Amino acid sequence: MSARKLNIDIDSTETVRSLKEKIHIFDGTPIRRMSLYFSGYELNEDEDRRLIEYGVEEFSEIIVFLKTMSRMVTDPPSRGLNLVVQTSSSLLSSAKIPVEMSDLGTVSDLRQLLLDRKILPMDDYIFIHKQRIMRDNFSLRWHGVENGDFVYVFKGSVSREGR
Repeated sequence: MSARKLNIDIDSTETVRSLKEKIHIFDGTPIRRMSLYFSGYELNEDEDRRLIEYGVEEFSEIIVFLKTMSRMVTDPPSRGLNLVVQTSSSLLSSAKIPVEMSDLGTVSDLRQLLLDRKILPMDDYIFIHKQRIMRDNFSLRWHGVENGDFVYVFKGSVSREGR
């Protein structure tokens, strides 16, 4: 088992859920796999509780355990998703494009589908879901995309420098 230490700034209004989201943004750990512990107590029962209610303060150490995900047991079978891709006004013209695909399809698959349909010209694009940049080789399910959700497309690319 590998251990590493992350220093993450939080404030007194931070909830368990928002800390999990920060950890996810920082190192890509899937939120649903995280179990957070502080002073021997699991912080997962109520994700809307504030960290301060658990006694977490500046320089507190929170331990993150990763739950193992057995594909056979925990992952439901793939589902078809109906989602809406919203292009930004900086692309051609702003448009809402209904798309159907499996929740196991990746962001790269979605990009290719839009290119094949001639909806997007060949270029670099960033896909955003719920204010988070989506990663090309990860599934829509991994990103938490649900039926009816919007995925936003912007022209550009992501630089990982400085990390």
